[in-house]
Amino acid sequence: MSDAPGASLHDSERKALVVRGGWEGHSPVEATDMFIPFLEKSGFTVDVHDSPAAYDDAGALLDTDLVLQCYTQGVATDQQVGNLMAAVQAGTGLAGWHGGIVDSYRASPDYLHLTGGQWAAHPGGLVDYEVAVVPERRDHPIVEGLDRWHHHTEQYWCLTDDLNDVLLTSRFVATDETPWRTDLVVPAAWTRLWGRGRVFVSTIGHQLEDLDVPEVRTLTERGLLWAAR
Repeated sequence: MSDAPGASLHDSERKALVVRGGWEGHSPVEATDMFIPFLEKSGFTVDVHDSPAAYDDAGALLDTDLVLQCYTQGVATDQQVGNLMAAVQAGTGLAGWHGGIVDSYRASPDYLHLTGGQWAAHPGGLVDYEVAVVPERRDHPIVEGLDRWHHHTEQYWCLTDDLNDVLLTSRFVATDETPWRTDLVVPAAWTRLWGRGRVFVSTIGHQLEDLDVPEVRTLTERGLLWAAR
């Protein structure tokens, strides 16, 4: 599987499923509404659901080219998560940002296994921090031409594994006041291959204005297209 996006910007007849809801602090409706026109312009027919019950239909998931998951916390049944995993393994793409993808369905180890990361903390709440492209990944189509930029928002500390291809990182700085004693560099965006499917995760997006930062908008749009079948 190459690093190139799954299809050209003008391919037609592709299907995207948007699953949004959960904790309203992440504005799931407004946030996904920022990207639905982009998906439609990119040739997707978009189906929007407000609960993980959308994952009950295993056949429809297998026929879906991209799942945009924006559902913070909440509960998904083992069957729903199993259907999603099977679809991604068969080639359906999965993508999302912030708590909508890495703070979802906390009771499901299988969902964590699929996404490759789980939110653990955002020390300090809204803070100033920098994200930077991993030097070895500068030619990846999701981050090509991007470098580093600053945010004032939640900085996610996620627990991840080495199966992820990390594209962006941020640094938590140790001080006399922090319980961690050494600076820690953590993933801020990554991709993950799962069977024949692709997963894209960005940790940036607590506030709507975060998603409108030009670099983040570019990162997210490219990530959606990269993940799609």
